[in-house]
Amino acid sequence: MTDIILLQSPPPKLVDVQKSVFCPEALEFVSKLHKTFDYQIEKLYKDRLSKNAAIQTQNSVDFKITAERSDRTWKIGALPSRLQNRHLDLGDVSPSNAAHFVEALNSDVQGIQVDFDDGHCPTWRNQLLAYHNINLLVNGKLPGAPPSISTCPVLMLRPRAWNMIDHDILIEGKEAIGPLVDFGILMYHIGKKLYEANSGPYFYLSKLEGSSEAVLWNEIFIWSQNELDLPYGTIKACVLIENILSTFELEEILFALKDHSLGLNCGIWDYCASIISKFGDRKEFLLPDRNKYVNMDRHFLNSYMRLVVSTCHARGAPATGDSLSCIFSRSKVIINKVLEAKLKEIEIGADGFMVYDVRLVPYVNELWKKNGTSNQISRKLDVDITALDLLTIPQGGVTLEGIKHNIAVTIQFIYHWLAGIGHFFYNGNVEDSATAEISRAQIWQWIRFSPLLEDDPNQKVTPNLIETTASSFSAHARKYLCRSSAERKRLNAAKYMSLEIFYSRNPPEFITSYLNDNHKFRTLHNKELLSNL
Repeated sequence: MTDIILLQSPPPKLVDVQKSVFCPEALEFVSKLHKTFDYQIEKLYKDRLSKNAAIQTQNSVDFKITAERSDRTWKIGALPSRLQNRHLDLGDVSPSNAAHFVEALNSDVQGIQVDFDDGHCPTWRNQLLAYHNINLLVNGKLPGAPPSISTCPVLMLRPRAWNMIDHDILIEGKEAIGPLVDFGILMYHIGKKLYEANSGPYFYLSKLEGSSEAVLWNEIFIWSQNELDLPYGTIKACVLIENILSTFELEEILFALKDHSLGLNCGIWDYCASIISKFGDRKEFLLPDRNKYVNMDRHFLNSYMRLVVSTCHARGAPATGDSLSCIFSRSKVIINKVLEAKLKEIEIGADGFMVYDVRLVPYVNELWKKNGTSNQISRKLDVDITALDLLTIPQGGVTLEGIKHNIAVTIQFIYHWLAGIGHFFYNGNVEDSATAEISRAQIWQWIRFSPLLEDDPNQKVTPNLIETTASSFSAHARKYLCRSSAERKRLNAAKYMSLEIFYSRNPPEFITSYLNDNHKFRTLHNKELLSNL
């Protein structure tokens, strides 16, 4: 093919995998997909820039009166039989890690977030392995996995978000769009097989910034169904409401995907990071220590979740809650605290949520058994959520412990990304791009406004304090993270890259874009491939 070029050679032992994944027919499908929607995607990027510029001159953002919002009669299309009752998904399951993927597939959950986004690092090797493992599963050939996709949890495929460019593929002389590559490769290889097994294709859609982006996805779904001879409405998708702007367009997002909708999902840390990204240069949006003052009990987040639930249920759609990042602990106190937090989401009306650690699955399943065995869509919430409810930041201070934690998460996330790993474990939690986003955003904001420390009123947040803390953490982390000079260099690079975004006058919108586009990541990634040849 002359209009699509793969810029990477296959890693050792993956030559046949690359030929199979990127066979001529799959490349043709991906190329055609890009050509069909290239203009609209370019417009999406320009519209995002325009929105960001407009926000800088507006005093507030508010709900709009639209036809979709005014008409109370419409509902989303019927839910597929396997998704009528989806209480529990396993989240952040990168299919590039076959062992973790297989463990998830054998778990007692309804769905698996098969992740190319928050918990996945899109190196060329990881992409090939991820596509390949999914193909093996769907064809009944993945070792250790259930023999049929109709008997394992439903695959909830999450392609990369719109901010991610695929630098390894050129289409008509332009770098490919990450989510279109993921979606196109998956749909071409497994879309029809999932449909025939009554198991999909189903998707999570990340980081949408409004209903116009949902409209685009809906058009992509319709085009793909026509190309692959799938019935209209076969593809279903759950939109993750991870951006503050999307919260003001929930009705319109559901309507845009009406016949392809699986409802909406709440994602607390990306959502909070987006508030800082959009409004964080104003002091009234100074977010306090997230570990101490930011949780679903706070009015702005409780309002956000209740609005998502009430909007979904009014339209016959499921609403799923936040992902539980806690790692299993034998402490009954910790387990009970985790379950107490999830019970509050059930009581609000959530129809399900995600966990990462499979060891927590029996506890969460028991919680659901005690509190209802079906979805709660019939439960309607009478809410009157205003823009002020969503945008009033909780009171609270900045702590030295909060600074240390946010710096540690940011540095370690970058360190692992440079190693081709999309998530890691720290202090009893799984950390991914969502927690990295809020961590680096808070440090940036605290430097900008230099608040006094809550635990030391004589000390302000200063660039010097941040740098000293980052250096101290790096020296400590070197002892347990680094076993070679290459790993020590990587940790040092992660520290300085973290400081770069902490100090930035105009920080990047997404930490994954910053890393994906960074010469350091791409150089290390290419060196890894070359060293294995």
